[in-house]
Amino acid sequence: MKFDGIETDAHVKKSDAKRQAILDTAYRLFRTQGFERTSVAEITNAVGGSKATIYSHFPSKEELFVECMMAAAENYMAGTLRHLDAANADAATALFEFGRSFLAFICSPEQLEVRRLMIAEAARSGTGKLFFDKISALRSHVSAFMSGCMASGTLRRDDPLRAADHLGALLEAEILEPLLLHVREGPPSEKEVERAARHAVAAFLRAYAPAAQQTDALPGRSKQRRVA
Repeated sequence: MKFDGIETDAHVKKSDAKRQAILDTAYRLFRTQGFERTSVAEITNAVGGSKATIYSHFPSKEELFVECMMAAAENYMAGTLRHLDAANADAATALFEFGRSFLAFICSPEQLEVRRLMIAEAARSGTGKLFFDKISALRSHVSAFMSGCMASGTLRRDDPLRAADHLGALLEAEILEPLLLHVREGPPSEKEVERAARHAVAAFLRAYAPAAQQTDALPGRSKQRRVA
């Protein structure tokens, strides 16, 4: 005797497995051939089934492409974002651990290749906006951490989303661009990643220090002794 619940669970698992198989195959083809030279028909032949099966999971080739490029990032970032959830870590430690993990990921050869593909295809049929929407979902986790630090007084009050963007830009500033442009070959060493993360977090914490600390640190400022 079959139960509806068991049948439904089996169907969901089969559907999830098919979706993952499509993602894995499409990811391999997109990486080796690029977007333009990879067709849905070719993905279908490699995975098995029909185009209708692929389109039942992904509304368009563009959305399939974005899902492929973002899947690895989302899986990895789940671990990276845990550094911002560490209850016992102070802000500087949490941001450094997050930054080090984030940089090690985005500077890996595979992710550099993915980033180049994303940039190259950004203008195609709204692909850029799809990428941005996906990245924004990851950004919101960092923003939530910033918001908590601002509420506790660890960071000065400001727009937490903008603070998340500033941190991301500082982390990427030191070593990412030469890698993307093939000026430098080979991923950075662990020491280089740690150094870049420390520099970025130090600059970020100076920029977002509470107002009193920023005032004291301004050049040419000296504390005035009150005259009785």
